Amino acid sequence: MVESEPKVYIPESFQVNYDVSSQIKMIWDVYKVSIGAACGLSWPTDRLVIQVLDDSTDPVVKQLVEMECQRWASKGINITYQIRETRGGYKAGALKEGLKRSYVKHCEYVVIFDADFSPPPDFLRRAIPFLVGNPEIALVQGRWRFVNANECLLTRMQEMSLDYHFTVEQEVGSATHAFFGFNGTAGIWRIAAINEAGGWKDRTTVEDMDLAVRASLRGWKFLYLGDLQANSELPSTLRAFRFQQHRWSCGPANLFRKMAMEIIRNKKVKFWKKVYVIYSFFLVRKIVAHMVTFFFYCLVIPLTILVPEVHVPIWGAVYIPSIITILNSVGTPRSIHLLFYWILFENVMSLHRTKATLIGLLEYGRANEWVVTEKLGDSVNNNNNKKDKSGDAAKKTNVKVQKKTRSKFMERLNFLELGFAVFLFFCGCYDYVHGKHNYFIYLFLQTLTFTIVGFGYVGTIV
Repeated sequence: MVESEPKVYIPESFQVNYDVSSQIKMIWDVYKVSIGAACGLSWPTDRLVIQVLDDSTDPVVKQLVEMECQRWASKGINITYQIRETRGGYKAGALKEGLKRSYVKHCEYVVIFDADFSPPPDFLRRAIPFLVGNPEIALVQGRWRFVNANECLLTRMQEMSLDYHFTVEQEVGSATHAFFGFNGTAGIWRIAAINEAGGWKDRTTVEDMDLAVRASLRGWKFLYLGDLQANSELPSTLRAFRFQQHRWSCGPANLFRKMAMEIIRNKKVKFWKKVYVIYSFFLVRKIVAHMVTFFFYCLVIPLTILVPEVHVPIWGAVYIPSIITILNSVGTPRSIHLLFYWILFENVMSLHRTKATLIGLLEYGRANEWVVTEKLGDSVNNNNNKKDKSGDAAKKTNVKVQKKTRSKFMERLNFLELGFAVFLFFCGCYDYVHGKHNYFIYLFLQTLTFTIVGFGYVGTIV
């Protein structure tokens, strides 16, 4: 035992609800790599506990995950496999349950990885010293790197958005000692800070942000390390991406609804920090940003064509937005040639995010919906090589496949986006015939993007 090194436990969160017949290989790729990376972390084995929190609903998946844990345990790794009788609270409920285990009482820190994350072996050795030497720090947040960023156009655009989030928002927030949120994974928490903040709460779908805000209001500080990186996977289908964005947009708005007065009444932090959290972090970045993008680009500019009395100056319609957009690409210079289409795509997604934000603010309908983001693992590279060797079986299942194809096509359709495509196409045609500003060029391109998203085919464009 190395007494100078603190004891750490690592919960890995598994929440799987896929069709076993078609997804089992993908699930295998994801969890096997993730568990292997956690077990490969460079840290004294007697000072490390790896906890696999399995919220899977499929018995086959549960059995495979447990067998993988047993395989590593046979090699001398201190790994435990934990399941719950119910999935109440989803990820927050699983993490809360994990902290109740008796062996956790002997640990000082907890590092959290989602099921699709694989940290490098030196992750702990590079992060823990910041917590040991700075007792006021509650969280050390690492950066995500994306192993499938080049898979398709959808993943390339996600990389642009997330690189900006890490390079600008979190880097600046950490450097200026301002508040920034916990990303839910690839971060190390001081367990004492979690307990002081009230533990994990499942009142929203952003349990990570909830905990970070409460810890910050109690005076704890956070540190972001841009060179502390863990590999992860981006959702590569539009359906999975939309579910993820709904949760990421609805959750913060819903949390703001529930925490606004708690932040205002807090007496442990300075007035200006409360202003920063309420105005800059929540209102501007989590609520207003989505709405401004949607209303300005998708409603105001098209309506100026139909209502000529309304005039938007060229510097407001083109110059300032262009400068802001170019600055947003600083995190991913290799994708600057995709900037124009990224703008069009973000305008389309602003509709989806605005709807989710309003649902969260009003706490209506899908406000607490949690759909696990589907990840494909390494099997995505092998799907095209698989062939059915049984011709008779293929003939028997041909009718079923056709029905499933029709069903999947209907599931792809996003009628709200298709409706806006019709509206923008009408405005573009009107501007082409009667307009003076040549907005029809932008409107036709935006119509095309709304149509592509409406039919759900963004992820298939390589």
